[in-house]
Amino acid sequence: MCIRDRDDKVLYKSADELPTYHLANIVDDHLMEVSHVIRGEEWLPSAPLHVLLYRAFGWEDTMPEFAHLPLLLKPEGNGKLSKRDGDRLGFPVFPLEWHDPKSGEVSSGYRESGYLPEAVINFLALLGWNPGNDQEVMSMDELIKLFDLHRCSKSGAKFDYKKGIWFNHQYIQQKPNEEIAELFVPVLKEHGVEAPFEKVVTVVGMMKDRVSFVKELWETCSFFFAAPTEYDEKTVKKRWKEDSAKCMTELAEVIASIEDFSIEGQEKVVMDWIAEKGYHTGNIMNAFRLTLVGEGKGPHMFDISWVLGKEETVARMKRAVEVLK
Repeated sequence: MCIRDRDDKVLYKSADELPTYHLANIVDDHLMEVSHVIRGEEWLPSAPLHVLLYRAFGWEDTMPEFAHLPLLLKPEGNGKLSKRDGDRLGFPVFPLEWHDPKSGEVSSGYRESGYLPEAVINFLALLGWNPGNDQEVMSMDELIKLFDLHRCSKSGAKFDYKKGIWFNHQYIQQKPNEEIAELFVPVLKEHGVEAPFEKVVTVVGMMKDRVSFVKELWETCSFFFAAPTEYDEKTVKKRWKEDSAKCMTELAEVIASIEDFSIEGQEKVVMDWIAEKGYHTGNIMNAFRLTLVGEGKGPHMFDISWVLGKEETVARMKRAVEVLK
């Protein structure tokens, strides 16, 4: 036996004594004192039934306002967004990682992929809605203050997952270095690195503007925590000159003698030495970077050596000379 409305929609199944979505949804929203129901346009045909149910229960005075929004579209814009689009293009479509109990298939989640919650909220809020100005990065309080249903688009919004990555980058820059460092510590441990938290905070402050995800910090700044075990072949060919071994040996002695090992203290001594010797500044600094980093990347050289400390800096230089001479 089923209780049906005039359109033959099932409201209650006596076989298992359970209400269907139509009935359960109405009762739940009423008891939860929901004021607005905002859902996809595929539910528009059910809206009249839900209104009739509110009236039938005598809840018309507290009935929520209904809004039906266009569906999210594929990144290309043709057709509704689906899980397959995420699998195909490599972006998550679920908030959390999902393991299908039947097939064993795993679908990536925003949390496990390294997205910050604030970035995801901001990104999703602007899919099919705009605040009426050019502002893009908004806190939850700002979104609440600015949100107006009348500014929602009447056409479907493309799911621009690259914009989601951009938002994550913005929020990483906004967060205090200490918070990002807390998130980076587990990544360091995965690579067998235990480092003083103060050092992690310092490195994060130098390097976080170069990444869109916290996990990318390791690839970007691992040289701060582990000495290079090899030297990039292309960089060596381009930057390591015939006299580089001799110059780096001299520079290691100069650095070992520096008393004020601050960034400014190092820079003055080294630059004065380069000028005195008549060496080419670019050649010296490029070779210096290669000895400490193992390739041609990283921030200002004296920032790197300051973080590493005098002893580690000199040790890396001597090892590079031995390997590359």
